[in-house]
Amino acid sequence: MKTTKIEWTEATWNPSVGCSKVTAGCKNCYAEVMARRLQAMGMAGYEDGFKFKILPERLHQPVSVKKPTKFFVNSMSDLFHEKMPFEFLDKIFEVIASTPQHHYQILTKREHILQRYFSERVAPKNVWLGVTVEHKQTKHRIDILRNIEVPVRFVSIEPLIGDVGNLNLDGIHWVIVGGESGVSARPMNPEWVINIKKQCAEQKVAFFFKQWGTWGEDGVKRSKKENGSILLGKEWKEEPVLEVIAS
Repeated sequence: MKTTKIEWTEATWNPSVGCSKVTAGCKNCYAEVMARRLQAMGMAGYEDGFKFKILPERLHQPVSVKKPTKFFVNSMSDLFHEKMPFEFLDKIFEVIASTPQHHYQILTKREHILQRYFSERVAPKNVWLGVTVEHKQTKHRIDILRNIEVPVRFVSIEPLIGDVGNLNLDGIHWVIVGGESGVSARPMNPEWVINIKKQCAEQKVAFFFKQWGTWGEDGVKRSKKENGSILLGKEWKEEPVLEVIAS
């Protein structure tokens, strides 16, 4: 059963919360806004707002879920944050390995910590690893990702705040694209999106267009819902075909 509004997953699991800004894509972080709101509501785990902290009491939450589920891990943080102890990361991946009925989608902007962690470890077979690419200056993250052995490698180009240019998607199975939301959102040029869609088609990579965000395809600022997710006259919600990847 879907328990999150995030379009490309089914549920979220946050064994840690809080983060800190590392690139321009972090400027209007939705998780920071949400954390402040949850802090004001007195929600457990958010007593310190958006300050990074591990939550061992949440570690085994997926174990109680028997139905196969796609979990986005750390929607409210970055699993490879500088303050994340590798010992706690090991425990998280132990839980992942012990629940093979689930798929775990992990996304990071901290590619060098990701690389260091997996230089001495093997990822469980039910892990999907992804990196965020917001503009040309962060494309190098893809090169690091492609060298880590996992069944699914994906790139989240959200918020797309600049032209990414040419992409080498060798070894990448899925690309997610979306515009920024919120009152301070930066516009997304439709040509940037079409360029990515074209490259995904040429390189046979699944393409998932999440949303226009606060700024519509026509350059008008309105609600995210009103702007929708129609690109080139249709919805593009492709997902990686696991049977093909496994073969």
